[in-house]
Amino acid sequence: MTLSVITGFIEIGPLDVVDIFMSALLLYFLYNLMKGTAAINIFIGIVAVYLIWKLVNALHMELLSEILGAFISVGFIALIVVFQPEIRRFLLILGTPVFIKRKRHLLFWNLTLKGADNLDVDTIVKACQELSRTKTGAIIVVARQNELRQFAETGVMLDARLTQPLLENVFFKNSPLHDGAVIILRNKIHAARCVLPLTRNVNFPEDYGLRHRAAVGITELSDAVAIVVSEQTGDIAFSKETRLFTHVTASQLKNFLDQEFN
Repeated sequence: MTLSVITGFIEIGPLDVVDIFMSALLLYFLYNLMKGTAAINIFIGIVAVYLIWKLVNALHMELLSEILGAFISVGFIALIVVFQPEIRRFLLILGTPVFIKRKRHLLFWNLTLKGADNLDVDTIVKACQELSRTKTGAIIVVARQNELRQFAETGVMLDARLTQPLLENVFFKNSPLHDGAVIILRNKIHAARCVLPLTRNVNFPEDYGLRHRAAVGITELSDAVAIVVSEQTGDIAFSKETRLFTHVTASQLKNFLDQEFN
């Protein structure tokens, strides 16, 4: 039996409750996706205009409803252009197996997904320890399902066995490959001197340099994990799913990588 909230005005049935819940869930994911970027203000403004449009439409205010309806319909194409990076990132995250595995309890999905090859965590951790001790700047990106081909192509393809001396030599200050990121794919050093995108987060702390910004930037556009060694302080940090974790110890880095990849 349909529950009448306001007689003759709004009627809510079981399907309406599901519809509201799913819409709220979608808006929540979109908000978290754009939180901290310049696009969040535009997003909130669009939601406000849409809610006002639905309200005036329900109140049969035809002139105002027609104006707002035209604004929304004409502005749809413009929104695709404005939110192109956010839409791309949303679809990328939604289709990423890592995201599906973590959210399947919420979305009632039961999928068995093949993970990546086991990562040689000890080699990476030991290399980061030595780079930290010598205050050698480094950024190491560990790819998952997204192979980061477009970013690997900006650097030098190596496809070399993952070893501690090689990682350290790549980032040695006089090395021709040190200025850029290393991408590790399938437990190999896939490419070096790669150019990464910087984060779009307008609230990113000013204390951190381009390496940290690039580490967060690559996790905004992919499912990769990025590790950073600061050239100024030797501090180790890593970025995962747009979040930056700083002042990380070697044991914390090892535990994190073991949990993520092994």
